[in-house]
Parts: sequence; C-alpha cells; structure tokens
Amino acid sequence: MGLPEQTSEQQKWVLQFCHGYDGPFLDCARQYAVLFKCTAYKVCTVYLTGAPSVEVERGSASDEVIFLGYGSAQVRGLKLGAIRDFRRIAASRDFSLCIAHRFKPIYVALLGSNLPVIGVHHAFGDYKRRSRQQFANFFRRRLMLLGVSNAVRDDMRACLPGWSAERIETFYNRIDVEAVQAGQVLRETAREYLGLPQNAWIVGNAGRLHPDKDQATLIRAFAEALPQLPATSLLAIMGSGRLESSLKALAMELGVSEAVRFLGQVPNGRRYFKAFDVFALTSDHEPFGMVLLEAMAAGVPVICSNCGGAPEVVENVGQVFALGDVQGLAGELLQVPPAHALSEAMLIRLQRLFSDHAAAERFRALSVSSTWT
Repeated sequence: MGLPEQTSEQQKWVLQFCHGYDGPFLDCARQYAVLFKCTAYKVCTVYLTGAPSVEVERGSASDEVIFLGYGSAQVRGLKLGAIRDFRRIAASRDFSLCIAHRFKPIYVALLGSNLPVIGVHHAFGDYKRRSRQQFANFFRRRLMLLGVSNAVRDDMRACLPGWSAERIETFYNRIDVEAVQAGQVLRETAREYLGLPQNAWIVGNAGRLHPDKDQATLIRAFAEALPQLPATSLLAIMGSGRLESSLKALAMELGVSEAVRFLGQVPNGRRYFKAFDVFALTSDHEPFGMVLLEAMAAGVPVICSNCGGAPEVVENVGQVFALGDVQGLAGELLQVPPAHALSEAMLIRLQRLFSDHAAAERFRALSVSSTWT
C-alpha cells in the first residue's frame, strides 16, 4: 500500500472514511490521521453518520473533517446516496488512497471511487457472510485489509482463504501514551471522584454490562477469592447496561453486595484507572482490548481472559485466565503483583507496540512491503 512520491506542484491527500465517531471510533480516526503527521500528506476524515461537532473535529487530528450526517436507517441496503456523496468527495482532492474503518465504509469507498482502499476491521466475523466474501474478492486488486489484532487478522484470513497473507495484516490499535497519562488523575483524587475508600484494595473493571463482557464471572471469582484477599477489598465496575439488575442480584446472592460497587457510566473513565490496584477484563472474544492499554498506561496490573486479541496486549506483562473459569480468575486475583513490579515493563511494551510512534514505523514497513497488484 505504498504512497506515491509527492510532487512539488500538487498537494497530496489521504482520505479517511469512518462509520461514525461514537465510543472508541473517534480515537481510531485520530490514530490513523496522526500516521501522516510531519509527512507530505494531508488528511481528510469523513464521518458517514453523526451530526457535525467541533469537539469531533478537534479530536480527529485531521486537516479537514466532513460530516455526511446519515442516520443508521439510511445506510442500510445499497447506500446509493452515501456512494454519490463519497464520489463527489473523492473527486474534490488529489487523494492517493482511502483508509476505511468497518465494512460499510469499505463498501461505499470501493463503489464510490477508484482509490486503493485500506480496510480496517475492529471486530470478528465481518467476512463470515458469503456476499461479503464475494464483494471483497471482486475488489481485491485495490483492497488491503488490516485487523486490529492477530486474532481479527486470522479470522479474516480464514474467511478469505484465496488471499495472500500480506494482503491481510495486523495493525494494532494504540494510544498517545503521554497524552493518556497526562489525563489520568492521581490515585487519591480518582478514588475520591469515584466514591471509593482510600484504604481499600480495589479490583477494577470497565465496560458495558452485557453478556459478552462477562462481569458475572468476575463477580463470582471475586466472591471466591474474597476471604483470602486484603480485608478492605472491593470490586468496582464502571459501565451501564441491561444486565445491571441481574449482576447486582448475583452479588447479593453470593453475599458480596457490600464489596461490589457499580459505578455506572463514568465519562472518560480512563482518567480514573489509577484508583484500581488491578484491572480485570473478562470479555468473551474481545477483538483487541483498548481498555487494557489505558490501564497499563496508569501503571495498573492487568488480568484478561484468554480469548480474542486481549492476550496479545498483555503478553509477558499481564495475567491470563481461561474464559469463564471462575476458579482460574480467583487464583489470578490472589497472585496480583504490586504495581511497581510491572510498571516499567508495561510502559516499555506500550511504547514498543502500542504507541503512535510504533504505529508510524509499522505503517511505513507495510507501505514498503505491500503492493496493489
């Protein structure tokens, strides 16, 4: 996916096309835009859905931001209006390539332009459907696919067996390590803000209260380990969702309701991760696990299930248990090392694999080694 040489006569652009900016996807746009910082290329980021927002414009780290403003219902089916809009945008600048996040933007970008397209996939199963496999195969000469973890990459390779390995690669999510750390408040301040006691030993978790996040296993494991944990131990869960009542009932049934705190939805929750003594992610097939990077940036030891991309994030610096294994997770909670024993190793791993600088080097390596023919 090599970038052509810049000519002095004409400014070159990269077109980034995103489904929307909700949740983590605004930062995903930022991550790819900053790849071209201090290069000869400018970046135009286009959002298929979502209202115009000055905050989103700032967060996109792009030279130009365009909001198409489609609603969810409008981008079902053939998406002809979006294709027409995209075609006009693609013709408005001398774009060298398009980076499209998720399948719908990839679909629109390929049908609405003749640009080379780098398709970034953030989830499993995007090419399970036969129709999507056929679509990708039809456009394979100008399409390269990136998965946010080896697990996502391998899922796509299995669905598209005719593709060469170098056309479906891994490109990890990442964070601006220094900026994230600068935004994280001190332990005492974080605990005060979250309403947590200063003298407690706290297991933290953040995510939707949804079956695929499996907080039920975390509550059960915490209850099992609690008699052997420090006397002031608490489990603090950030997030909201349809399982809140059932999870509270489970804590009550296990006799640990006084030791489990449901914090609700905490805006910009990563600012307060230093409140925790350990961070546990129990998700079923997490494609990557961005929240683990944010916990590592806070210097907090991390535990995750052995599914999806999360084990790739914590390799050699975190603890891993088998998905759904209550006893296994309880055992890991009893073996959490002190934060100071891991903080340096976690920071080194962040800088080496999951930082903006590391991503820029990786992108250049992909650009050199890949072609569109």
